[in-house]
Amino acid sequence: MGEQVPLHVVPAAGDADTLVRRCAAAGWSAHRGFALLEPAWDLADRRLVCHGTVGDDHTASQAVLAAARGAGIIAVASGQLALNLAADLRRVGPLGLTPGKAEAADGLDLDAEQRALLSRLAAGSTIAAAAEAEFVSLRTANRRIAAARQSLGVKTTREAVMIYIKHARD
Repeated sequence: MGEQVPLHVVPAAGDADTLVRRCAAAGWSAHRGFALLEPAWDLADRRLVCHGTVGDDHTASQAVLAAARGAGIIAVASGQLALNLAADLRRVGPLGLTPGKAEAADGLDLDAEQRALLSRLAAGSTIAAAAEAEFVSLRTANRRIAAARQSLGVKTTREAVMIYIKHARD
């Protein structure tokens, strides 16, 4: 499997529109909704990104099925439904990777999820608020931040955030 498939759960339609435009600019075809009538099971070569609002369990299951078939997903959801959808999509692949978005060249050995949490902390969010915004549990956020601290060789989250800020500016 070569290219990473975009998988996103976002809280607002504006965020989804931005991601859909970015995917389209990178050569992905946008498909509104998550029900796919394509006869072929494997859609990875089609570079199809499904997008829309997920307001119930049925739509969430359609999104997960589309992702399992190789389609990208950009879902607008909130609350427990968003947390459950994000957890299910993580079983398919990593969340938050966007085609056309340059990888960080800051030399920090951090994954996209660690960066997202540190970025929110750097902007002033609490760990609980950052976890909610990234659709992960507080426990998962704490584990990812602990892994980031270990990767950066520091003992406190404050030190990790300061290193992240310093490298983000460079």
